[in-house]
Amino acid sequence: MFSLMKTCGGARKGTFSTPHGDVQTPAFMNVATCGAIKGAVSALDLAQIGCQVMLCNTYHLHLRPGDSIVRQLGGLHKFTRWNGPILTDSGGFQVFSLSKLRRITEEGVYFYSHIDGRKVFMGPEESIQIQSNLASTIAMAFDECIENPAEYSYVKASCDRTTRWLERCRAEMLRLNALDSTLNRDQMLFGINQGSTYADLRVEHMKAISELDLDGYAIGGLAVGETADEMYDTIEAVVPHMPLDKPRYLMGVGTPVNILESVARGVDLFDCVMPSRNARHGKLFTWAGSVNILNAKNELNSMPLDPLCDCPVCKNFSRAYLRHLFKSKETLGMRLGVMHNLYFYNSLMEKIRSAIEDDSFDSFYQHYRQLLLQKV
Repeated sequence: MFSLMKTCGGARKGTFSTPHGDVQTPAFMNVATCGAIKGAVSALDLAQIGCQVMLCNTYHLHLRPGDSIVRQLGGLHKFTRWNGPILTDSGGFQVFSLSKLRRITEEGVYFYSHIDGRKVFMGPEESIQIQSNLASTIAMAFDECIENPAEYSYVKASCDRTTRWLERCRAEMLRLNALDSTLNRDQMLFGINQGSTYADLRVEHMKAISELDLDGYAIGGLAVGETADEMYDTIEAVVPHMPLDKPRYLMGVGTPVNILESVARGVDLFDCVMPSRNARHGKLFTWAGSVNILNAKNELNSMPLDPLCDCPVCKNFSRAYLRHLFKSKETLGMRLGVMHNLYFYNSLMEKIRSAIEDDSFDSFYQHYRQLLLQKV
C-alpha cells in the first residue's frame, strides 16, 4: 500500500497506492466537507489545481443529503465526479465539538443535529456503515477528539475507549467489505492516535493501535487549543512509534509553516480548511508570504497576485481585479481566491517532494519557514 521512496533527515517521500489511484507523498488533501470545496469550487476544478485526494465529512453527509441517498446515487465518486482517492473523516471531530449537544457512552455518542435538532446516535459501527455507504477510498476510525488542555485521567480513559472503538471499526469494515452488496469492497481503514499533549499517553496509544496493522495511521486531537510548540513536541513523541511502511496523517493541520515543520518530523499527509477559509476572506498565500487582497495598496496594482505562481488565477487576473471582486462581494472573488490558495498548497507539497528527492529539503525548509510567515 505504501512505498517509502526517499528520506531526507526526518522527511519522507513515498507513494501511497489506493484502489482509486496513487498518491505521491507528502500530500495535502483538499477539504470538500459536504462534497464541495466552499467557495464554489467543484471536483472538476480540483483536477486543474494539482489535487490528489479529496476529503469529505461523514457527519455532514450523514445529516444531509443522507448517506443512503449517496449510496443510491453510486457513492461519492459518482456523486461528486471526483475520480481520485477520497478520504472520509469519521465524524468524530464534529460530534465531539458539539459539547453541549452530545452524550458519550461506551456504545457511542448521542447528539442533536445542528441542522434540525433531531436526536442522532453514532458509534463505531454506525460511522463505518455510513462511510461504506459513501464508498470512500479511505475511512477514518471513530474516535474521541479531546479539546486541549484536558485532565490526564480523562485522557487516559478516552484513549482506552478509542482503542476499543477502533477494534469495533475494524471488525465492522471487515464484515462490510465481505458483502457483495458493498459499493467499495476495497475500502481502507486508518486508525487515529489520541492522547492530548501527554507524551506517555500518545506513545502508549500509538503502540496499541499499531498492533492492528491498519492501512494507515493518523495523529488526531491537535490544533485544538495547544501551542504550536506543544503540537510539534507531540508529533516528535509519536512519529518514532508509527509504522515505517504505512502513511502518517496529521489531521486538521494547518498553515504552510505547520506543514513544513511536520514534514521535517516525518508526516506524510495533511488536511485543513485553512487555505479555503482564509481565501474566502481575502487572505491569499504567495511564495513571499501572505497577502490581504483587500488592502488599499492593491487598488491599482496590475500585477498578478504572485508572479512566481502559474495557477489559472495568477496567469489571468491582476491584484486590482481580485480586490475589486472581494470589495464588491462577488462570488467570483471567493472562487478565484480558493482556487489560488489550494493550488499554492498543492504546489508547496510538490516542491517539498522535489526537495526530498534532491536531498535539499533542509535548505528548502530553512529558506521558507520564515519567509512564509511574512505578510506582504
